[in-house]
Amino acid sequence: MAKITCNIISQVLKRTVDITVIIPTPTIPDALNPEGKRVSYIPAEKYPVIYLLHGFGNNHATWSGYTNVELYAEENQIAVVNLSAENKAYIENGMDDFFTFVSQELPEMVCGLFPISDKPENTYIAGLSMGGYGTLVHSLRHPERFAAVGAFSAAVMPKKPGSGVSMEEIKKESEVELPGDGDPDVYLADFQPSVLAERIAKSGKKFPKMYMACGGQDALFEQNKKFRDKLISLGADVTWDEIEQYKHEWRFWDIQIEKFMEWIPRTDSYKAGGKRQI
Repeated sequence: MAKITCNIISQVLKRTVDITVIIPTPTIPDALNPEGKRVSYIPAEKYPVIYLLHGFGNNHATWSGYTNVELYAEENQIAVVNLSAENKAYIENGMDDFFTFVSQELPEMVCGLFPISDKPENTYIAGLSMGGYGTLVHSLRHPERFAAVGAFSAAVMPKKPGSGVSMEEIKKESEVELPGDGDPDVYLADFQPSVLAERIAKSGKKFPKMYMACGGQDALFEQNKKFRDKLISLGADVTWDEIEQYKHEWRFWDIQIEKFMEWIPRTDSYKAGGKRQI
């Protein structure tokens, strides 16, 4: 496994952004093969990829710091891309257009610089809390770009500052802050997972396969179940997982990212070889 941390220049955001890219590489068992042949670092084909989004108050390094995502990525032969999105919810927020950065510029960067596939059938997006919200918004705005989606303890009901709800309530309930200017109806439509899901159903487009999970003691548990039921009613293929004793916490998300990686409905040749020996 190679973990590469980069500071890249974003033309969309007009500044540098930190990202971490995890890429499978030859391991010690590869070096100890019976034939004694050196294994090449040149991959047979580009790797499938998960764009893995962090939560409120986190950054590009937090997933690796609090979970075993590097181990799971190596075992499952899949690349992982993390970015620092500040607390901007992965959407257009004031002067920062993180929606365009994540949906267009970031994939162009990593697929151009690393052996990472740009094919929709090899592309996945997942995240926790605020990152779960970002995952839902991006996958439901552009369902054709992702083969599967993972939303863990997602903040699925964002509210707009100025709508009679205090900032403290917004952070407590959803951790998602929508832009404070412009037409609120447009913002709520373009960045509201429920509305975006209804658009897909009405358009006849196909939902990506969805994996949702939430701890039974999490304050976001009921809203996640409610949104799960809505997606299913609209025709989405949703796999749900809940564990009663967990709250909004990293031990739960470590379990879920491993489950998600093993659940992903992959068609690439790396998956066909089974779980990698580490």
